[in-house]
Amino acid sequence: MNKQDLINKIILKKEFSQLPKKDVELAFEHFNKEGYVDEEKIKFTRNLLRKVFSAFTSQKILSLKDKSPEWILKKHLSTRERLNFYEEIYKRIFNGLSKKLSIIDLGSGINGFSYRYFKEIKYDMDYVGVESMGQLVNLTNNYFKKEKINGKAIHLSLFELEKIKKSIKKTEKPRIIFLFKTIDSLEMLERDYSKKLILEIAPLAERIVISFATESMITRKKFKVKRNWIINFLKENFEILDDFELGGERYIVFNK
Repeated sequence: MNKQDLINKIILKKEFSQLPKKDVELAFEHFNKEGYVDEEKIKFTRNLLRKVFSAFTSQKILSLKDKSPEWILKKHLSTRERLNFYEEIYKRIFNGLSKKLSIIDLGSGINGFSYRYFKEIKYDMDYVGVESMGQLVNLTNNYFKKEKINGKAIHLSLFELEKIKKSIKKTEKPRIIFLFKTIDSLEMLERDYSKKLILEIAPLAERIVISFATESMITRKKFKVKRNWIINFLKENFEILDDFELGGERYIVFNK
C-alpha cells in the first residue's frame, strides 16, 4: 500500500478518526522506513498515537453530554489529579494579571470543563481551547453552548504553527497561554518542537504556563525524570515568574 492508503487505514479506528492529518503523518513517519512491513507501520503508528492522544482519556466521556463538569474532569486522567487544586492553581498563575483575560489553552483536552473555577476566583475569561482530538472538541463545545460560556474549542494540530499563531492573535489582550501536560506529547512526535512552539508564541502573550507530571497518575510514585532540557531552555530564554508543584504536577509560569 502507498503512504496515503496506510494513513487511511490507521484512522479507520474510531479513536483516531478525528485526529488532524498532520499529527497522524508525523506519527507515521517514525515507522515509514525500510524494515517495517505495512502491518507493522499501521500497528506501531496507532500505538504511538494512542500514547500521545488517547492514553489518558476514558472512552466513557467521548459520547456523554449530560454529566457534570466534575464528573467529566474525574474521568480524564490528566485533569483528575488537578480537581482538588484548580482554584489554588489558577490563583497562582493569574497572580498580578488583569481580572479580564483571554486564555489560549493549547492541548486543552477537557480542561475547558474547569471554567467555573475562573468565576470562583472572580476572573472574567475568554477561553479558547486548541485540541487535536475532535471528540474532545465536540464535547467541550457542547458544554460551553449548554452553559452559555464565553469560550470555544478549536480542532487543530499544535504542529500547524501558523494557524496556532493566527488563532492566538484573534483573541483580545491581555493573553495567557496554557501548555498543561502537553510538552511530552509534542516531543514524542517531533523532538525539540516544544522549544520552537514556545519561542514563536511567547511574544503574543503576557504569560505562558507549562506543566508536567511529577508522579505516576496510576501509582502516585514520583518520576525520576527531571526534564532539565526544558527547564534550562526556559531559564536561558525567559523570565521565570513562578515554579510550584501541586497534586503531582509541576507548573512553570514565565514570560519574555
